[in-house]
Amino acid sequence: MTEPMPKPTDTSPFTKNVPKVLSRRALNRALLDRQLLLRRAEMPVLDALRHLAGMQAQAPTPPYYGLWARLAGFRHEELSRLIETRQAVRIAIMRSTIHLVTAEDALALRPVIQPALDRGLKGGYGKELAGLDTGAVAAAGRALVEEAPLAYGELGARLQERWPDRSPAALANTVRTLVPLVQVPPRGLWGASGQALHTTAEAWLGSPPAVASSSGLEELVLRYLAAFGPASVKDIQVWSGLTRLSDVIRRLEPRLRTFLDEKGVLLYDLADAPLPAEDTPAPPRLLGEFDNMLLSFADRSRIMDERYRRRIFTVNGIIRAAVLVDGFVCGMWSLERNKQSAELVIKLFEPISDADQEALADEGRRLLDFAAADCPNREVHFSLSEL
Repeated sequence: MTEPMPKPTDTSPFTKNVPKVLSRRALNRALLDRQLLLRRAEMPVLDALRHLAGMQAQAPTPPYYGLWARLAGFRHEELSRLIETRQAVRIAIMRSTIHLVTAEDALALRPVIQPALDRGLKGGYGKELAGLDTGAVAAAGRALVEEAPLAYGELGARLQERWPDRSPAALANTVRTLVPLVQVPPRGLWGASGQALHTTAEAWLGSPPAVASSSGLEELVLRYLAAFGPASVKDIQVWSGLTRLSDVIRRLEPRLRTFLDEKGVLLYDLADAPLPAEDTPAPPRLLGEFDNMLLSFADRSRIMDERYRRRIFTVNGIIRAAVLVDGFVCGMWSLERNKQSAELVIKLFEPISDADQEALADEGRRLLDFAAADCPNREVHFSLSEL
């Protein structure tokens, strides 16, 4: 007896027919394909950043690991050069977190995301900012960072000289929210160290941000679906930090197709986006910390069992480097090194086959060659860390 077709839980008046159901594995393979993780892509780094709509980058090195996992023959200097030449920048954007994006996207996407940033500032500092002329704070902060790039701590302290009754954190975050700030090198360069210093996107890139518009919002949604779809409205909202995107989907509906997931949630997708078969082989992959693929869905079941969430997502906001086997998170990894040796430690959450472990070990050795080529002694170590 066949099971009844699930009913959509995200109802839509502009969906005429009952959509096809996509299994968890089918969604997984679609996501891996669009994230360049079914096979390493022969693609310039700047094109990859554009396709992925940026990469989460709270720490300097995760984008390097993320691109290494996705691009054939990726080298550190390729990304460092883009940052040095101002073709790629680190900026607070989606979810008000630091992302590495192309210069064009920094100028085009930041104004579209601005309502989410404004809401976050009000939620975090609303009481402290009551009665404050935030426009004046933003203008003062802009002048300071354009005079010389500043760390947030110094920016807040300088602003407090003018507004002594306000906290440095509230003042610095007002500028961070209202003024598009980019982090300048050496921050973000492979093998370099340096405090996060900020100036304005206009000063660094020589061009003002775009003007927010409904077409910009529609383009943002289409970009998300190209890199993460099929997806629900809630998924898009989680990724972007924006709310009330149903109207945007409604305007885009003639250009989209719809599906249901196994729970009956309505998903939207580009009409011509790839949908690999659910039995498509998925090679093992080692994702860097804060990988967007783990952060960009309301329902992460297409990539990670909910049981593993608390192991990957820590209470202090760190998103650990994850291990994928057969397309799904099954562990985490870390790199321990000194001048003479480097050890890649892979902690599995569940047993895997001997063949999968050997394939994962091969991937680990390639990562060591990428990340620790200067260490004469390199090895991969496995452990089982069950729940």
